[in-house]
Amino acid sequence: MALQITESNYKEVLAEGKPVVLDFWAPWCGPCKMVSPIMDELAQEYEGRVIVGKCDVDENNEVAMEYGIRNIPTVLFFKDGQLVDKQVGSAQKSQYVAKINALL
Repeated sequence: MALQITESNYKEVLAEGKPVVLDFWAPWCGPCKMVSPIMDELAQEYEGRVIVGKCDVDENNEVAMEYGIRNIPTVLFFKDGQLVDKQVGSAQKSQYVAKINALL
């Protein structure tokens, strides 16, 4: 299961030193519902190596604004706390896997 990312914990998560995959979503978003199970699978598959998190934009709009999230789903990829890649809109699991493997 992906980690719930909020305004109170996202800086700590990014500072942990592991690659981070952060899915910005909302409960009312259809494409987000397609990406959500993929993120949960990736969280299990990369457990211990990569932090996979989900951030509800309705509840955590400051985080979304900080990263300029205008469309959801948007998945951001961080390495060493720095944003290095992103995927706007839903994508195949293989695309997320390729981006994660590039972080490792």
